[in-house]
Amino acid sequence: MSTINITEAAQTYLSELLKSQDTPGIGIRVFITQPGTTYAETCIAYCKPEEQKPEDTPLVLPAFTAWIDALSEPYLEDAVVDYATDRMGGQLTIKAPNAKVPMVSEDSPLSERVNYYLQTEINPGLASHGGEVSLIDIDEGILILQFGGGCQGCGQADYTLKEGIEKTLMARIPEVKGVRDVTDHSITENAYY
Repeated sequence: MSTINITEAAQTYLSELLKSQDTPGIGIRVFITQPGTTYAETCIAYCKPEEQKPEDTPLVLPAFTAWIDALSEPYLEDAVVDYATDRMGGQLTIKAPNAKVPMVSEDSPLSERVNYYLQTEINPGLASHGGEVSLIDIDEGILILQFGGGCQGCGQADYTLKEGIEKTLMARIPEVKGVRDVTDHSITENAYY
């Protein structure tokens, strides 16, 4: 069962929207597009009775049912759907802290495991300098990486690559034999140093 929390305020707001659809049995469907990637988006859509998928998990609420997309469910762990009013009206918000976190295991493809550690361990540290690193390719165990943001053109990028990123990834993933940077560091407009 999903641990998504749809607050009372959100339930009231959504039930009013659903009533206006004039479709008996209509509910909502909660899903994430591109889950486990930096492009993940959490979405809510109308869900007519015939649109439910057999693998969806029903979250039965007093006024309607929320259908939780099976593929999205692990990424919706600890998600909160809320509705808040202010001077300008109101706004439905969806906070899903795990939407962008890849769910990987030792059996996952190498690229998925690398991207998992880039997102969960490497990039959060680089973000403090306005930077990030992404996986471009894998060549016989050598990870081809590209820096962006404050890391591009930074004088410490080589050190970060070898002492931070390479050591971390080699320690976490035995198949990784090293890393190579393909960033053009002559572009220094946003460099941290």
